[in-house]
Amino acid sequence: MKKLIDEFRHGWQGISQPSALFSIGFAVCCLVSATMARWGLAQIRPDVFFTPYLPAVFFATAVGGFRVGIATAIASGALGVAVNFSNAVADPARFALLLIFWVVCGLTVWGVEHYRTIVAQQREIAKRLIEEEQYRKLVVDELQHRLKNKTSTIHAVLHQVLHDQPQVWSSIDHRIRALSATDDLIAQVDGSGCDIKDLLRSELGPYGHVRFNLNGDPLFLPAKLAVSLALIFHELATNAGKYGAFSAASGMLQVSWSVSDDKADIRWLKISWDETEGPPVENVGTAGFGTKLLQSALRSFDGRTEVSYLKSGVHCTMQCRLPAN
Repeated sequence: MKKLIDEFRHGWQGISQPSALFSIGFAVCCLVSATMARWGLAQIRPDVFFTPYLPAVFFATAVGGFRVGIATAIASGALGVAVNFSNAVADPARFALLLIFWVVCGLTVWGVEHYRTIVAQQREIAKRLIEEEQYRKLVVDELQHRLKNKTSTIHAVLHQVLHDQPQVWSSIDHRIRALSATDDLIAQVDGSGCDIKDLLRSELGPYGHVRFNLNGDPLFLPAKLAVSLALIFHELATNAGKYGAFSAASGMLQVSWSVSDDKADIRWLKISWDETEGPPVENVGTAGFGTKLLQSALRSFDGRTEVSYLKSGVHCTMQCRLPAN
């Protein structure tokens, strides 16, 4: 019984073509049911000859395919002409109704088969996309593994070369660790998301927890938004370590965020990045990769990023739409 149910379900959903025996048997059941319905209608209206067979043609085509549907339509027309539940005889009017019935059946069979073809194509596309996504994940995981190994190798080689220069090593060590931590964080949040404080602490921690303040309520970031913000925070933190607040002994950073709703009940996230006591920014060069990243990372969330170079330090504001889920 379970096998028959599975065969019906696969045929109805277009997953696979049922066996010929099952398709024929199902079509016969449809014809018998339609004939019984026609007998019941004949008790009220004897001149109903073909209408009850339309559902039979539809279901037979939906399960067994267009060949079974055509055969069911032909058999239905023959039953409508040959079988009588009253004293009526097969006159020319009935044959005219037969032609109309077969035209309607032809359109029904074509429509159902067209739908089955579209469903099969969409299912094949979905299957291919799933396979491509699995392959992409496999490649990304492998690249992340190799990148982690390379970072560890570089870290070990530099430590060996600079073991007699502790001051130089200490200035390089936390940078490499920060880069590795960022790579691990991006790999982690890509699948699950994270809280914005955890994201910032992981990114800014290597520069010293006393060098920055975080102001804002707990806020969980979905995976894609977390990855985008992780890239932005890493770029800003790297620049702060090279040229900004983290490059000066007294430099400080404050990151604040808030969430607000607009009239359309869309939640917006606003983040402020304020550096103080860092070296003044005198010359701003042409836009490079980092600037382009800041400008484009939040576009998929209807966001924007604005950077100002003040005397007190870099000021950056980010605003984006929070996903509804």
